[in-house]
Amino acid sequence: SVAALLGYSEWTVYDARHYTYDDVNAVPYNRVALVLGTSKYLIGGSPNHYFKYRIKAAAELYNNGKVDYILVSGDYAGFRTLDSIVRAKEVFGQARFTVVSQAFHNERAIFIARHFGIEAVGFNALDPSAYQGIKTRVREVFARLMGLLDLYVLDKGPKFLGEPIVIG
Repeated sequence: SVAALLGYSEWTVYDARHYTYDDVNAVPYNRVALVLGTSKYLIGGSPNHYFKYRIKAAAELYNNGKVDYILVSGDYAGFRTLDSIVRAKEVFGQARFTVVSQAFHNERAIFIARHFGIEAVGFNALDPSAYQGIKTRVREVFARLMGLLDLYVLDKGPKFLGEPIVIG
């Protein structure tokens, strides 16, 4: 039954890929891009390519006139993807935005966003090589399952919202 649950969660979240883009020219305009957080450096001090590619993708959106503002998550209250997505709406007043992360992460983020009535699309940052990302990919399988449980069983929301902040 665990395998069936994992398969179902993978299929359900993967369906959000229809709202993601690899080509900056195809991305619809949104006022704000939400860059999902990750650490700049790996344990041991080497650069984190997930971070590097997300920042590069956000700059590409901005430089091509696809967004006017960039909101970077991972601040004092960006504990998880769910927190970052819901806070973008509830704290920063964005009911529509472009999520910036790698494709697999964008799919889960958009799935969460759409559950909360947010019109999100994703711009897929480059993906590090398979060797660099194997641990992250395995983690993502379980994060998708946890996402389903959070939304449909546990009815979870963000750990902390905070006072409203106006962008722009």
